[in-house]
Amino acid sequence: MTNATCQCWPVGGTIESPGALLYNTFVENTDWADVAASVRGDDEAYGRLVQRYEKPITGLLWRFTRDPTQCEELVQQVFVEAYFSLKTYRGDAPLLHWLRKIATRTGYRLWREKAKEPQETSLPEFDVLEQIEAADEDRLDPAEAATVLQSLLSRLAPDDRLVLTLMYFEECGTQEIAERMGWTRAKVKTQALRARRKMKEIAEREHLLERLGWTL
Repeated sequence: MTNATCQCWPVGGTIESPGALLYNTFVENTDWADVAASVRGDDEAYGRLVQRYEKPITGLLWRFTRDPTQCEELVQQVFVEAYFSLKTYRGDAPLLHWLRKIATRTGYRLWREKAKEPQETSLPEFDVLEQIEAADEDRLDPAEAATVLQSLLSRLAPDDRLVLTLMYFEECGTQEIAERMGWTRAKVKTQALRARRKMKEIAEREHLLERLGWTL
């Protein structure tokens, strides 16, 4: 993207309290125009932002719940929170990055709330493991491996589950995870090491370690 395709943006400030006016190569004209109009109360402009980014945000939140109704509710929460936070958007990264940060924290809150609920002793997600173990192949194909990983991750604590979900399924590095969650990179690295160790222990108990060795 070149400066010719970008809007002059108050880098280091906000829409209402601009800093030095510099070209910000991260914010495209379309996003800037709609964000600015939304802050001024233009609901149609915000509707365009929702339409533009609803699909990737829904895809991200699908990592946090496989319930379509609940996923839709989470998406709505994200865009409601984003709407009321637009004045704080600094424009120092693409708007989608900012929305993903809100979405990740929204999904994380869901897991934290669920972790407080009484847990069943048996997890229905692991019904698939019996079918997979009955197969003749020594290794799982990518689709099977993804299913098993989702099941294994569901047994982890929210912090551990979040880090590995973003690493395995969103291909996020430790720095990006830290930025999304407001954590230090050292915390993310420590969390990832601990989470992998816990997931290995679960995989060993399920006799899946060898078949998932390439993943873990």
